[in-house]
Amino acid sequence: MLLTLAWGSLFFPGLFALCTWALRRSRLEWTDTDYVTISTRLVSSVQAVLATGSGIIIIRSCSDVIRDRGSGETLETSLLAVSSQQN
Repeated sequence: MLLTLAWGSLFFPGLFALCTWALRRSRLEWTDTDYVTISTRLVSSVQAVLATGSGIIIIRSCSDVIRDRGSGETLETSLLAVSSQQN
């Protein structure tokens, strides 16, 4: 888990820097605000696509989402917890 966090901490800022650098080299008439805005949107789009892809992989790998949680929680304990929070 920490390795994934470390790679993400390097990947996304690196992608932002690369996008900003490439835009500055290709579009000289834009302002700094334009470079940062476009780079931010590109990095956010990449992050959204990766998050969606990982969600699809998780959903497809579980045959029964409630029983495949891995924490030992069952439907009954989930319903009990929800009902106790409502009271």
